[in-house]
Order: sequence, then structure tokens, then C-alpha cells
Amino acid sequence: MTPQQRFTQRLTSYYLWYTLLFFIFLIVLTILEKEGVPRAWIGYLFMFATIVIYAGIGLVSRTSDITEYYVAGRRVPAVFNGMATAADWMSAASFLSLAGGLYLQGFDGLAYIIGWTGGFCLVAMLIAPYIRKFGQYTIADFLGTRFSDTQDKNQVRILAVLATVFISFIYVVAQIYGVGLITSRFTGVDFSVGIFLGLASILVCSFLGGMRAVTWTQVSQYIIIIIAFMIPVGWLSAKHSDNPVPQISYGAFLPELVKKEKQFSNDPKEQQVRAIYKARAGEFERKIQQLPASWESGRNELQNNLDQLKAGNGSLIDIKSASRDLAGYPVSPDEARVHWGEIRNMYLQKSQPNFAQYTPYAAKDKTEADNKRNNFMALVLCLMMGTAALPHLLTRYYTTPSVTESRDSVFWSLFFIMLLYITIPALAIIVKYDIYTSLVGSEFSKLPSWVTYWANVDKINPLVSIIDINHDGIVQLSEITIDGDIIVLATPEIAGLPYVVAGLVAAGGLAAALSTADGLLLTISNSLSHDIYYKIVDPTASTQKRVTISKLFLLVVALIAAYVASLKPADILSLVGAAFSVAASTLFPALVLGIFWKRANRQGAIAGMIAGFVVCVFYMVHTHPLFGGSSLNQWWNIAPISAGVFGVPAGFLSICLVSLLTPRPDQQVQELIDYIRAP
Repeated sequence: MTPQQRFTQRLTSYYLWYTLLFFIFLIVLTILEKEGVPRAWIGYLFMFATIVIYAGIGLVSRTSDITEYYVAGRRVPAVFNGMATAADWMSAASFLSLAGGLYLQGFDGLAYIIGWTGGFCLVAMLIAPYIRKFGQYTIADFLGTRFSDTQDKNQVRILAVLATVFISFIYVVAQIYGVGLITSRFTGVDFSVGIFLGLASILVCSFLGGMRAVTWTQVSQYIIIIIAFMIPVGWLSAKHSDNPVPQISYGAFLPELVKKEKQFSNDPKEQQVRAIYKARAGEFERKIQQLPASWESGRNELQNNLDQLKAGNGSLIDIKSASRDLAGYPVSPDEARVHWGEIRNMYLQKSQPNFAQYTPYAAKDKTEADNKRNNFMALVLCLMMGTAALPHLLTRYYTTPSVTESRDSVFWSLFFIMLLYITIPALAIIVKYDIYTSLVGSEFSKLPSWVTYWANVDKINPLVSIIDINHDGIVQLSEITIDGDIIVLATPEIAGLPYVVAGLVAAGGLAAALSTADGLLLTISNSLSHDIYYKIVDPTASTQKRVTISKLFLLVVALIAAYVASLKPADILSLVGAAFSVAASTLFPALVLGIFWKRANRQGAIAGMIAGFVVCVFYMVHTHPLFGGSSLNQWWNIAPISAGVFGVPAGFLSICLVSLLTPRPDQQVQELIDYIRAP
């Protein structure tokens, strides 16, 4: 038996014992709950135990060896690298938001599953084996060496580092947002405080042991993730269908959902609620049309109301409320136009039937159906190419012992991801069925406790809102607003399962967010320390100094990302989607042509990376309302999240044209390409 085989056998034994002990831990907590231990303590035990496990692995795996710190010593077996990659991949978006996206969007949400899964096929065929044979530490290292020449060795490297930092930072903000959401839910602290509490557990692993600690922590996190996802959805499936295999049972719920949605659509009370929303939208439209007079009169009305309360000895609560209303009023007519426009659009959206579509590209007419199809395919393509260009994902394939194992680990990555991805649609459908049958039509005086709890997690932007719009005391579907990011976390409570299961799901969501955040932060810090500090600033730096610099970068980037996440810049899927389009546009053309086209040179790579990035970001800014853009500026009605469909062709064309118009790469570079492509 070779040393690598003995190492694999030892790892298998460790993680089998770990899984067994985790199940024993679940059984103990179940017994404690039955014995009357408060729910809060159950939640604390889950959070504390899992974080202690991750911290323990980080401490045991601490290292200052450069190869161990950057690429886990290049000795991670394919199966375990597949598990670590799956955990790295199953971010807060996959675990928390993907089921919510399917819940809200129906068939359209499948673009994420298809695109992300298809991306791994591109990784296996086009990139992973070749970068592993290249044998460096980072993606910027590969691009910098591949596109260097006698005139300059660092321009492409610097651009690749900037792209890596930009892409990974967007992505890590989404993960830390998820960490804050879960931590605040199960500790009761403020959302912003929850972010920084979760940040401590992120830093322990990546700060102490680099890729070595992150890898073995991610394997343990994958085990928790898959257990946490499978138990509640299996339980929910058995509750409604007597079949504990949700992947098989959920198809039977689709006809029932379609039937109920038709029933809701024809319900007079449901139509009454939507009419009220439409009338409110009309009121804000009139206010917008009457600007600036409407802004002035509204401001005077609020000021007069506050003055009357103060003069008439109004209650302190009323005075504070009136003061808040005045302080929150738009400061100018231009701001009022934007703010009131957002409210008008929200009410217009609520005035439409909020039913998910379960048939492909369902629409009122052919034009709308064509737009839906085009956007679906565009998003799939962006997610596929973005997956194949994500630096933190590709770095994982530097950690395997050989090129063959890097290709094998892609297979295992897909297998372990598949276990979750074929279950996510089942969860979305069964949870929707549960809400349609148990919540819609119930009395407001008997709302379940989970509604109140989740509404209070974030009081500024409530994650759940159920308001009696038509004052009939009965819950209509249009009166329910649920943030897609909490569908998975709230599933156990929605289904009435024991609190232990809710704690388990939170632990799984935390593991998903932490595992991806660890990998992203390490990717950013390693790129800055290895590709900028070591390769450019101080090539004589010692191994110890390089690791220390990487840790300092890690700490700084983590704190900045946590601060940005506390500002809640956008929902998780929007942030992640933006990262994929930017990655696809900036890095995918350079990676693919750098491997498969010997004629591609430094000038072409620089032009391609800049062109792809500029086109992608310009389109997002020009068309996304968040950045002041407008949907009227869209090209062929393609949504901003799919900006990569314009950035990627721009990148490919720029590399090809500029490379053909400038000198060939050096002979040494062409020999390098022959080497990495040789069987």
C-alpha cells in the first residue's frame, strides 16, 4: 500500500467516526428537547458545537509551510477533494437561496441548477487537468506565466489579481450576509453583530492553516450540509405523501399546486387584495406626475403633523413616530421620484398574480415567451462559463496529487453536488404546497409563531410579511411576502418539525456559507500575497514572511467584506449572479484561449480581459436600477444578471484580433502550452 493510499484510508476512518459522532450529537439534542431544554439553548449548542469543530480542525491543521498553506500539500485524494469542492461550491446561494429562487420563480429558477452543474463539465473538459499539470498556486499565477514575454512579465498577472479580488469579493459579501442571517436568527443578536460573530469562525480556519485547514474543514462541513438538507425535506415529504424520498414524491404535488393557484386566481377576496395594490400604485404614480408640488405638500404635511403633536402634548411614542417619518422623507424631488417609483413598482408587482410558472417560458404572448427563453438560456450560459472561471473553485484542483486525480475530483464534485441539487426542487415544491394548504385561508388571529419570529429578525426589511390588506381577517396569498433567502431556514418551522431540525438546518446553512467564505478569502489573500507581494514587490521574501503577509491580507479583506455585507447591498442570488457574469467575461476567454490557442499573446490577453470586464460592468450599470440604470436600456431584453453573454464574446474577439495583429508569444511560452496539453 502506497503512502497516499494509507493517507486516504486514514482520512476515511476519521470522517466515518466524525459522521457517527454527529448523529449521536443529534440524538442527544433530540432527547434534551423532549426533556424540556429551552429552544434557545438547543440553538446555542448547535452553533457552538459546529464552530468548535471547525476551529479545532483549523488548530490541528495550522501550518506555515508554503505548499501546505497555498495548496494543501498537493496530496488531497480525489474523493475528499470532491467533497471539499462541493462544500466550497454549496455557498449560501445554493443552500439558502436556490430553493427560495425556485419557490418564487418556478421553472425560471432551474437556470441556476442547470448553469452551475454544466459549469463543472466545462471545468473537467477545458481547465482543471491543464492548470493542475501547470502546477502553480493561483489562477493569476497561471495567466501571468502563460501570457508573459520578454517585454513584460506582470501586466496580465496584475489584471488577473484585480479580477480575482473583484469577483471573489462580490461573492464573499454574499456568503458573509448569509452567515449574519443565520447567526442573528439563532442567537438573537442584531444582524450586523451576527455578521462579525460569524466572521470569527471564518477566520480561525483560513487564518491558521490556509488551504490545508480549509480543505479538511470543508469536508466536515459537507457532511453537515448534506445531512441538514436531507433530513427536513425527507421528513416534510413523508408528512404530505407518506414517501420519505422527496426526489420521487414531489412530482405528485405539481398538479395540486396548479389547481390551487387557479382557485386562488378566481377567488374574489384575492382579486380584491390585488385591486387595492393596484390602486396604491396609482396613488404613487399620481404623486410622481405632480412633482415637485407633491413632494413639497407631503413634506409640509409631515412637518405640520409633528408640530401639532408637540403643541398638543402628544404622546412620546407618537412624536417619535412622526419624527421618524419626517426624517425618512425624501430630501429632494429627485430622490422622491426614485423612492416613490420603487414603491409604485412594488405595488404594481403585488397587483399581479404571484404564482410561479411550472411550464417552460409560460407567458401571455409569444414575445414575452421568447424573452423568457432568451433570458433563461443567457443566464445558463453565464453561470456555466462563470463557474469554469471562478478562481476559488479552480484553485481546488491544484490540491490533488496528480492530473488524473484532478479530473476524477471533478466527477466526485459533481456527484456530491448532485445529491443536493436534485433535492432542492423537491424542497421548494413541497414547502409551497405546505404554505398553500396550511397558511393561505387561515385566520390572522391564528398565525403560526414562525411568521412573527422571522418578521422580527430584520425589522427594517422584514423577511416575512403578512398584512391584512382587505381587513377581512383571512390570509390571502397576495398578502403573504416571503424572502426567498429564508425558505430553507424556515422549512422545519413551516412544517411543524421539532426545533432540533431547525437548529440542524441552521448549522447546515452556516457550514455552507462558512465553507465558501473560507475558500474565497483565502483565494483573495493568496493572490495578493503570492502574485503581487512575492512575484512583484519582494521576490526574495522568505516562506514565513509570505505566509504572514497572506494572513494580514486575509484579515483586512475579511473585515471590509463583513462591513459591506452589514449594509445589505442586494439579495444573495443577485450578488452571486453578478460575480458569475464578471468572472465569465474577464477570465474565461483568457483561460480557454491560453490553454488551447498557442497564438494568444500578452497583448491579446490584456485587451480581452479589459474588454470583457468593461462590457459586462457597463451593461450591468446601464440596465440595473440599483446602479441608476433602466431596463429600457437592455439589449435584446437581456437581464443585467446575464451581462456575461455580451462580455464573453467581447473578450474572445479582443484576444483573437489583438493577438493576430501583434507578435507571436515567445518560444518558451509555446513549449509550456505543448507541455500542459500533452497526454
